[in-house]
Amino acid sequence: MAGIDTARIAAAVAEILAAIGEDPTRPGLVDTPRRVALSHAEYFSGLGRDPLEHLVDTLPVDSATSDLVLLRDIEVRSMCEHHLLPFTGVAHIAYVPREKIIGLSRLPLVVDTLASRPQLQERLTEEIADAVQAGLDPRGVLVVVDAAHQCVSARGVRQTRSSTVTMAARGTLADPVGRAEIITMIGAPRD
Repeated sequence: MAGIDTARIAAAVAEILAAIGEDPTRPGLVDTPRRVALSHAEYFSGLGRDPLEHLVDTLPVDSATSDLVLLRDIEVRSMCEHHLLPFTGVAHIAYVPREKIIGLSRLPLVVDTLASRPQLQERLTEEIADAVQAGLDPRGVLVVVDAAHQCVSARGVRQTRSSTVTMAARGTLADPVGRAEIITMIGAPRD
């Protein structure tokens, strides 16, 4: 929580409650500013962190390494920078190793670090692809993010069943033919 001023956030939330006509000192709301401040410290914990810190303990590629690594359904939780409302969904990351691979648990850490800051889904998708490319130097990278946005479902147009899909591709996986099989694998049901 370094760098995040929770006392200042709590004061701002108390001011918002007063501005909407509520009494921030009433029993149901008295702890709300502190709780919101702590949740924002978590939501934005990726600020100032480098996602590449999770991609340093690489392993050399050997004959047992596959031509493709695909990690599906990585949970994503981020905060839309336009309305400061959450969006949630899943990310899928595929890469074609060149000389090194990474432990699979490291990829969700990259996603979480980049998602834990004010974000746009489109930028988040690109940043994940850039981080994997920079950290692993694979022959190709494909990132697909599918998320539901509360700024779409809870306000404005109120489209509660919609989701947004974004994609970023690098190297060999930038070719539509090269990524078609991966898109099929992402959507394939699990037994």
